[in-house]
Amino acid sequence: MANKEILIESVGIYKMIIPLKKPFVISLGAQYDAESIIVNIRTNTGLSGFGECSPYMSINGESLETCFIVARYLAGVLKGKDALDIEGCHNIMDGTIYGNRSIKSAFDMALYDIASTHQKVPLYKYLGGKNNKTLTTDYTVSLGDAKKMAEDAATYKQLGFPVIKVKLGENKRKDAERVHLIREAIGYEIPVRIDANQGWDLKTAIATLKELKRYNIQYCEEPIPRWDYMRLRKVRKKSPIPIMADESCCDHHDAKRLIGLKACDMLNIKLGKSGGIYDALKIISLADKAKMKMQVGAFMESRLGMTAFAHLALCSNNILYCDFDTPLMFTEDPVTGGLIYQDNGVVKVTETPGLGASIAEERLAQMENTFV
Repeated sequence: MANKEILIESVGIYKMIIPLKKPFVISLGAQYDAESIIVNIRTNTGLSGFGECSPYMSINGESLETCFIVARYLAGVLKGKDALDIEGCHNIMDGTIYGNRSIKSAFDMALYDIASTHQKVPLYKYLGGKNNKTLTTDYTVSLGDAKKMAEDAATYKQLGFPVIKVKLGENKRKDAERVHLIREAIGYEIPVRIDANQGWDLKTAIATLKELKRYNIQYCEEPIPRWDYMRLRKVRKKSPIPIMADESCCDHHDAKRLIGLKACDMLNIKLGKSGGIYDALKIISLADKAKMKMQVGAFMESRLGMTAFAHLALCSNNILYCDFDTPLMFTEDPVTGGLIYQDNGVVKVTETPGLGASIAEERLAQMENTFV
């Protein structure tokens, strides 16, 4: 009966826009600002939880504006509901509007923050995880001029990051030149990951991946368009480089399909694709059963969202890779508590109950906001 008394009383919804230190460019376009929606769910018992989503129009079909509007719908239908009934809250959200996984993930994150705070345990422990491994993030080289990309890669190596991630997706000649110059700049001691963000067609993907074999590439994310997933298996069979599904793997239904097709070697989990932790855990369960390696990735979330991702990464021994670098690209860090960045790309979560991350009221007040 006590759990039934923890009811959602109000929801604060905030637009957070933070300029990046420099443009972040992938094959799908460039970003100059990190745009997020912050959700703060408050309950009648004084417990509250924070969530964040960073919509990406070309990937999840949502924008800052659509998330801000849909958040009001979701807040309205969740008011008065049991904050600890996360499954029930998801059913209500899904019954209210189809899709919109990005903004749903912000509500999901805030609900898990409340639930784990209520249990007085860190989020990873509430999720059944263990803080028994070292999480390290790569650092991403934006798509652009090959020489500039090589200079950036050398800088990130010098800063101590243990892995360099390289954005590609133009054509075989230009992408091979980029990787060649990057390897010349950083050597072969540290891993390089590549991400085409759906930029190649089938023929180009296979040819480019074969060309890049000589550069000791750890894996390639989403080489061909997401809708062409039936031919991703062909890419995997012909590629000398392991294939990681990203945009083609949103929720657990996608994961089940890709695993069944043997279309990829690995999966990249992002809460902004899955709709939150609730369905991300289903992806993890499927991948664990298939003994498939995973990465937990991100869009352009701040350290608030990234903290939740790090907690999630502690939930399976098959989650080997983390892509948590984007907050380091911000001109401002508005987050109190949460994920800690250490030397050499190491990231740590605290043992604080719940998410352990928040944004101060005075900083929230500076954002465009609404309350439901």
